[in-house]
Amino acid sequence: GRSLQLAEHTGGGRWRVEFTSYTARDAIISRYGHVPLPHYIRRSDTPTDIRRYQTVFARSDHVGAVAAPTAGFHFTRPLMNTMRASGVQIAEVCLHVGPGTFKPMTADNIDDHVVDSEWAELTKRSANAINAARANWRKVIVVGTTSTRALESAPIKDGKIQPYSGMVDLYIKPGHMFRTVDHLITNFHLPRSSLLVLVSAFAGREKILKAYELAIEERMRFYSYGDAMLIL
Repeated sequence: GRSLQLAEHTGGGRWRVEFTSYTARDAIISRYGHVPLPHYIRRSDTPTDIRRYQTVFARSDHVGAVAAPTAGFHFTRPLMNTMRASGVQIAEVCLHVGPGTFKPMTADNIDDHVVDSEWAELTKRSANAINAARANWRKVIVVGTTSTRALESAPIKDGKIQPYSGMVDLYIKPGHMFRTVDHLITNFHLPRSSLLVLVSAFAGREKILKAYELAIEERMRFYSYGDAMLIL
């Protein structure tokens, strides 16, 4: 019998499909799927990319993203163990990166750009850890724009972040009041992208542009397999 069915054409060459089972889904993705390397990596994906284009905290039982949250590439298991030994607490969030994350901004005015929905989840355990950190005046350092969107989309009640799961379409742009993020680790992003708008909203456009100018002068690497910056 059929393993999947085209259920709905959502535009832009994309379809919503329905699998007959999780087993069928995994088998089809394994056989026909490709590692979604960014378009500026001008080669076909290889078996090595299955390991390299992935974060160490990814979970095989929690599939759904079309690409990796690339700020997480900078972390290894030994580094995370060192951080924990130094007293750093690590709270995990989930946001299934969708194709809309990489949609170029074609409008001249950033307010005319539309951010597509993505599925996110903040567990009670992670929400409690974040609230405890804030109650004890500790800083929340967020890894990546993906985690930022997931946290900033969470409901707030009595000043505390609440667990949730569901589709989110938060467009973070200048004027957004950040409620959870104190510091941000992020890659250098593509021009005319909503991710560049996000970091500009967080740090200020002029400061971000100066950081990019310095990165170019120092011949740093940009984008997914490139360098990162810590915004304090």
